[in-house]
Amino acid sequence: MVGTILMAFLMFNVTSHAATSRDQGVDWSRYQGNSGKFGYSSDKFVFSQAGGFYGGTNIPQTTYASQVKSAQRAGKRVHTYLWDGVGGNMFNARAMMAYYLPRVKTPKGSIVALDYEDGASYSVTANTNAIKAQMKLIKDAGYTPMLYGYKAYLSAHVNVASIVYAYGNCLWLAEYPDYLVRTRPNYNYFPSMNGVAIFQFTSTYRAGGLDGNVDLTGITKSGYTTASKQRAKTNVKRARAAKVIKYNQRGVFYPNRTLAVRYTDSDKARQVATYHRGESVTYNAVIIEHDYVWARYTRSNGRYGFIKIGVTNGTAYGKRVVY
Repeated sequence: MVGTILMAFLMFNVTSHAATSRDQGVDWSRYQGNSGKFGYSSDKFVFSQAGGFYGGTNIPQTTYASQVKSAQRAGKRVHTYLWDGVGGNMFNARAMMAYYLPRVKTPKGSIVALDYEDGASYSVTANTNAIKAQMKLIKDAGYTPMLYGYKAYLSAHVNVASIVYAYGNCLWLAEYPDYLVRTRPNYNYFPSMNGVAIFQFTSTYRAGGLDGNVDLTGITKSGYTTASKQRAKTNVKRARAAKVIKYNQRGVFYPNRTLAVRYTDSDKARQVATYHRGESVTYNAVIIEHDYVWARYTRSNGRYGFIKIGVTNGTAYGKRVVY
């Protein structure tokens, strides 16, 4: 009786989400070739793998661009996913996004999903923070962030509730009853969890192997409706506005390495001086721009100088003593 009640609750939860959309689609990696492998004419969307972070290196998929074009020619809503092998390393997480986000070929507002199913660190907190940082960068770049994986693995290594709290229905979970060819989801095997938006219900959508997915919330329409495109533009504008934060703070900075002084807070700006280890600079303002922290000081000629004193992830290029 308890099992019957539980299944009824589970099915109500699934069908309440599925009422808005039950579009189905496939996802591809390099194994589906340059043009991808299509499922059925009724399919509405495709995910293509742009690459991923493997063994400490960003390795792009050479099939990504051609697969995206192939799916677009077929009239599918096309989205992107990335193998996320950064574990809990924040530096690698940010570097991975810096590498791939400019290379995304799908429209602004479309999904960029993180495939997190291997390589997690022993720290649930570190893993979660790395994923959340990546998802924020995805959103700031104007895309819709999602997290793909298996319920058991994510539950063991990630604080999934924290991610769902921050990003809502953003989970793309896989669970297969068997390896028979299945064209429709079997909700008896649904990975019940808050925040599930896409259910990958089989790896044998067609004979020979192909992942089949069902959209439970309409999330695969992201980037393909007027409202979602406008949200993407708004997110980019907000992110750009938040990239530069200036606040008045006075102090002394003691570099632990040789640092260039610029005439403004940009590495592209002309170098006007140099500070070395053992010296000090008295600054009158701090500026956070993108991922870097700059100190502003008044030079002997009365003009401002800017020196990069650290990274927003906590890395400092010396010691700062605040007045």
